[in-house]
Amino acid sequence: MARRTSPIFHRSVEVDGVEVFYRESGDNSSPTLLLVHGFPTSSHMFRRLVAELSDAFHVVAPDLPGFGFTRVPESRNYVYTFDALAATLRAFVDALKLHRYVLYVFDYGAPVGFRLALAAPERVTGLISQNGNAYMEGLGDAFGPVRKYWAEPTRENLDALRNVLTPEATRWQYEHGVADPALIAPETYTLDHALLQRPGNDEIQLQLFHDYQHNLTLYPKFQEFMRQEQLPTLVIWGKNDPFFIPPGAQAYRRDNPNAQVELLDTGHFALETHAGHIMRRIREFFLADG
Repeated sequence: MARRTSPIFHRSVEVDGVEVFYRESGDNSSPTLLLVHGFPTSSHMFRRLVAELSDAFHVVAPDLPGFGFTRVPESRNYVYTFDALAATLRAFVDALKLHRYVLYVFDYGAPVGFRLALAAPERVTGLISQNGNAYMEGLGDAFGPVRKYWAEPTRENLDALRNVLTPEATRWQYEHGVADPALIAPETYTLDHALLQRPGNDEIQLQLFHDYQHNLTLYPKFQEFMRQEQLPTLVIWGKNDPFFIPPGAQAYRRDNPNAQVELLDTGHFALETHAGHIMRRIREFFLADG
């Protein structure tokens, strides 16, 4: 029997002086699944999950400031740090009255989502990490240019990071480690790059590249959260990701021995090639009847 999914609503709400765009579907009496995206994408990366899990979950996927269709007024004088992104996300969660949720984190969504979890641990009922890193051993060689800039914050090293913001680099992030690039829909990297090209957005991304180093100092707190809470945790990871490598996935078991870790034969954007499988695993793991 076909599952009865719900319409997808594309909404905005003003919180923290920001007009946060979000996708929402499902009955809000169902368990909430809060989806937090990463660089360089937006809630668009979760389009299939929002649509196809809405029969069983209340699915909410916001765009973080600097990404997607979220608008930050110039008068807001927003400072783009991961602390600020997390503060806006918490204001968003409060505005929507999301009191309990399974937290799905990816890429930048991990340090943002884990800050949210530290601020209100009682709200988090479960954790899904899809290439969402919280361990030093999870940082891959692709972080080399960023780490070089952290060590030597010269203009030359900063300008080298602008190469990450080119259309070729965005496409590479989607296709690297994928057995057949024909599986990657071209609108994914095309949309991401178009939104990165908005006036001033390149400087926003460079600010976040610089600030990412402060996430590393919070890794011990993120890990302590996992040790203390022992949440139902599904770690499902594209093993060919050059940014966040498999040891970062396996490390979750160190703090939560009951975490289920699964490595998929794909790259950074595992949802683009394995959405069906990931959705099945979410159902099996978080729904009693699968």
